[in-house]
Amino acid sequence: MERYEPLKIEQKWQKIWADTEAYKATEEKGTPKMFIAEMFPYPSGAGLHVGHVRNFTIVDVLARFYRQQGVNVLRPFGYDTFGLPAENYAIKTGTAPQEVTKQNTANFRKQAESLGYAIDWSREINTSDPEYYKWTQWCFLQLFKKGLAYQKESYQWWCPVDQTVLANEQVENGHCWRCGHEVEKKKMKQWFFKITEYADELLDEIDNLNWPEKIKTMQKNWIGRSVGAEIDFAIASNEKATSRKITVFTTRPDTIMGATFLVVAPEYQDLNYLISDDTKDKVMKYKNDALKKSEIERQENKEKTGVFTGSYVINPATKEKIPVYVADYVLAGYGTGAIMAVPAYDDRDREFAEKFNLPIVEAELIDHDLYGTPKTTYRMRDWLISRQRYWGCPIPIAYDKEGNPHPIPEDQLPVVLPEIKDYKPDESGRSALAKATDWLKVKIPVTDEKTGETHLEEMTRETDTLDGYACSSWYLWRYASPHDKNAAWDQDAIKYWEPVDIYVGADHAVAHLLYARFWCKFFADEGYLPFREPITKLIYHGYINAPDGKKMSKSKGNVIDPLDVINDGYGADTLRTYEMFIGPVELDAAWNPRSVGGVYRFLNRCYTLCFNPENTTDREKNVIIRNKTIKKVTEDIFHYNFNTAVSAMMEYVNELYKEGAAEDDLIALAKLLKPFAPHLASEMLEHLGTDDEWPKWDDKYLVSDTAELVIQINGKLRATLTIDIAELEDEKAIIDKALDLPKIKKYTESGIKKTIFVKKAKLINIVV
Repeated sequence: MERYEPLKIEQKWQKIWADTEAYKATEEKGTPKMFIAEMFPYPSGAGLHVGHVRNFTIVDVLARFYRQQGVNVLRPFGYDTFGLPAENYAIKTGTAPQEVTKQNTANFRKQAESLGYAIDWSREINTSDPEYYKWTQWCFLQLFKKGLAYQKESYQWWCPVDQTVLANEQVENGHCWRCGHEVEKKKMKQWFFKITEYADELLDEIDNLNWPEKIKTMQKNWIGRSVGAEIDFAIASNEKATSRKITVFTTRPDTIMGATFLVVAPEYQDLNYLISDDTKDKVMKYKNDALKKSEIERQENKEKTGVFTGSYVINPATKEKIPVYVADYVLAGYGTGAIMAVPAYDDRDREFAEKFNLPIVEAELIDHDLYGTPKTTYRMRDWLISRQRYWGCPIPIAYDKEGNPHPIPEDQLPVVLPEIKDYKPDESGRSALAKATDWLKVKIPVTDEKTGETHLEEMTRETDTLDGYACSSWYLWRYASPHDKNAAWDQDAIKYWEPVDIYVGADHAVAHLLYARFWCKFFADEGYLPFREPITKLIYHGYINAPDGKKMSKSKGNVIDPLDVINDGYGADTLRTYEMFIGPVELDAAWNPRSVGGVYRFLNRCYTLCFNPENTTDREKNVIIRNKTIKKVTEDIFHYNFNTAVSAMMEYVNELYKEGAAEDDLIALAKLLKPFAPHLASEMLEHLGTDDEWPKWDDKYLVSDTAELVIQINGKLRATLTIDIAELEDEKAIIDKALDLPKIKKYTESGIKKTIFVKKAKLINIVV
């Protein structure tokens, strides 16, 4: 009797697939295509975890499923390798990030290959490869040329431990998302991408996306478009602010008659003009305390706080003098950084007014047009992309003696990261690149505006590097032609493969997806892309938690290593199939060791049916269940219901054990199994001497000659009854059968008022 040895089978087929380049994709004109990819991972030293396996396996199931149907499938792979973990490791150990990244990516690839993924390894990309980030820099220059990459000085979140600026979404409860240390605000000159230029289109097209509703809602909220008006309030009784005014933004200009005070943000640019000598100390202390909080904290804080500035303004509608407060529930980046407070019509304003004993006036509503100028504002800010760290894509900018920025010429790209020995940034706010003194010097061609002559001028390179999100905003297009040395992406390849048909991930619901959409629209406007949305279908899956339901983490010691599962004898096919069986794809699920064993036994039974048949049949007695199973599994995969597809195959195997399996039954089973357990399925198909073309069902075998009758007592389901379809014509016989059921008898002993038979719904309701 042959025994199922998963590791032996898996090593055999992985070698065959590698030797034959089985999954290498080429453009085949006239053949339907599918481009399916996952959000590419950061290759940490710890290697793959079970979350990666779920993400990658969803992609792989779909890639194999469509390939079995004759579709030309592109399923590439890459690594998001720039970032703080490698840099922090370099600071700690002195090991170059380049070397660490090389080791980690090699390990990740080896692990991915051990899971049997149908990847086109010829398209493997790595964001820290100069041949890749050359084109990231090119993308930056295109944005710079159009004024969409610019510099400005502003307060930024600063992590004193990682010595770098953080974006708003990288601050969690006032702490750095990487190291967990408390962050602070620092005024710095930074680079931004002007994503707000595309705010309306990014928002207006969300409803047309084939994405999960929760992700679309998160993007809508992040963009946060508000339509209202700006209104000027003249400042009164303050010598420092004579002839000055405060411009507020409001979505309810019609409530101005009820405005009883103004509130400005702690970062309000003209705050110093509003402070009186008596209030200076209190206001400045309040401002400094507020700058330590994240915007999320400030918005979610239930207790309203604030300080009177010492200034008053004139309400232009009532002509009354009203006080001006500073409070952290107002954000500097929203509107003008100042609001008119109407406590009778706004809950936050009411809470503030009640705490500080300010008037609450229910005044009449007036025309919008009397005092305000129509204005639309957004919650979303321009994208901060400067990072004060070494291990990132160098920004292709240099500065002249006056400090003016100049683009590095495209023929000088890539600006390659220099090798350095000391990776630690200092308190100057500059990255460790500032220590590479020779690298800092560069000669840039400059054209004299008067003479038109061009000369080389020595300049100093930018020492900030790009946020990693810049590198991941365009990698999906690079997959189309990853080795192109003349362009970021080949136009013919882009037209064939893009946009991405199915994109799979469990992170970056806002940042990465929003930035990728922004870049797509920009490059479409520039004529480099023939589409305006980069992703057709998004699958956003849940996490896999520890057996106790808690999040897996190294500190808790509850991380499940996928390679341990494989090497314990279960094999990759068991791990893959289990992670698809664990629950609905969109929900979190807890790891269950016993269920892993159950999936292994299922695959073992599949092997036994094929290689050690004890109960075979030549008759087509299983034709109905076979066709039903083919239909069920096919439709479930189409609708991403992977767990119920596996369940249907398990039921099918149970039937084959009971009824006996003909060759056609085994062929169908192997073909259905291949997206989930490709090694075992390939072994079965080889033994059966057939190809892996996806099986089709015949509708004539799906018509059932039986029906399930629902029986209710006073409208509540109490039993079901399987009957022949013909019996539906005899109402009395049907009701008698239902009343004779033991489950129904106990409810009808006290008498029956009436029975209702609904033939079309196959339902009987008994009223007692």
